[in-house]
Amino acid sequence: MVIRTIKLPDVGEGVTEAELAEMLVKPGDLVREDDPIAAVMTDKATVEITSAYSGTVVWTAQEVGQIMAIGSDLVRIEEDAGEAQALQAMQETQPAAQETVPVRETPTERPSLALDAQDDGQTVRTNQPEPHRPQTAIPPRPEGAAVLAAPAVRERAREGGIDLRQVQGTGPAGRVTHEDLDRLFQAAGEGQAAKSGLSRTTPEDLETVKVTGLRRMIARRMSEANASIPHITVIEEVDVTEIEALRTRLNETRGDRPKLTLLPLVAAALVKAKQSCPKIFARYDDVADEVEYSSAVHIGIATMTENGLMVPVLRNAQSADLFGMAAEITRLSDACRANKAKREELSGSTITITSLGPLGAIATTPIINKPEVAILGINRMAIRPSWNGTAFVPRNMMNLSASFDHRIVDGYDAAIFVNRMKTLLETPAMIFMKD
Repeated sequence: MVIRTIKLPDVGEGVTEAELAEMLVKPGDLVREDDPIAAVMTDKATVEITSAYSGTVVWTAQEVGQIMAIGSDLVRIEEDAGEAQALQAMQETQPAAQETVPVRETPTERPSLALDAQDDGQTVRTNQPEPHRPQTAIPPRPEGAAVLAAPAVRERAREGGIDLRQVQGTGPAGRVTHEDLDRLFQAAGEGQAAKSGLSRTTPEDLETVKVTGLRRMIARRMSEANASIPHITVIEEVDVTEIEALRTRLNETRGDRPKLTLLPLVAAALVKAKQSCPKIFARYDDVADEVEYSSAVHIGIATMTENGLMVPVLRNAQSADLFGMAAEITRLSDACRANKAKREELSGSTITITSLGPLGAIATTPIINKPEVAILGINRMAIRPSWNGTAFVPRNMMNLSASFDHRIVDGYDAAIFVNRMKTLLETPAMIFMKD
């Protein structure tokens, strides 16, 4: 018998650790070479790890959600064919052992300290709930009988509409105290709550969910970006009536080509804008203090999936036509939602587009997809009155929200870029003109 150890392999350039997203085997399982044994997640992709040996699993790594360093022990396998076959036969014939799950008692009332008498006459404090003392009605004091109460208590009783003759005082010599009034007010409040169907003792169901997988990766990346990048956001109103009309006409004659959304047209406008605003399309390494500019335009497309937000990359947008970009955006989005996007499809973007479509707000302040230095947010379209110089006319309007890394992009350059995008989207013919 030989124990083989499978370590967490290098799953990508520059990756030093990964999150254990799923353990596909457990001790006692029989595995063959190349069988999947675990799935790990990096900040770029989810990677499936396969077995390099055949045998019986005798040990697995820590629980799902833990961060593991590259090279850590992942699974240990015992190579012994005879024993593995016997173990398999045993598992098939013996019923699975039932686990005894301890039942956690639900606390009822918060215990209070009470005094209990012991046989020896001494008193000790025990954690026993204080018994409920029912309030009993008392006959009113005779007309003219003196009521002992402080002036502040009398004033409070008058404001609350309480006849002090009806209150049983618990103070010295039957004096009515603030505590006596408190009990009355509390009882009146509980009675009103019961009449309205409300209850102060309604049980509250709480569910605690551990943040793991893609959601934890998103949380970490958003925290890092928001903490390390000084954001500046510029919001501009754009008349998209003409570009929407163009999109409608192109879709009417598209044939068997994919249907155009606004995203390919915005991507095409970004390609055109890069010619006059190259500083916006960059990646900033704030550790090495280096800014990387590329001649290509790689556009991240923020995509919502069941597991959270992913950003696949539309590569070399400068070399694709509108319908080609539409087809690639659809393919990348489908791959992300099916959890089949490759690692290289989720990195390398030089700018990102984010949009919530019809669910979007009037304006947003998007967070930059680090290490990029800019992100463009597309907000909800709406028909609004617009002044054309002689009258107000209905136009299809939309706000652009662009955030920039103020360490690299100055306010002037940010304004130039947003204004350029506004011009291109309001005059779509300029997108396709050659300079």
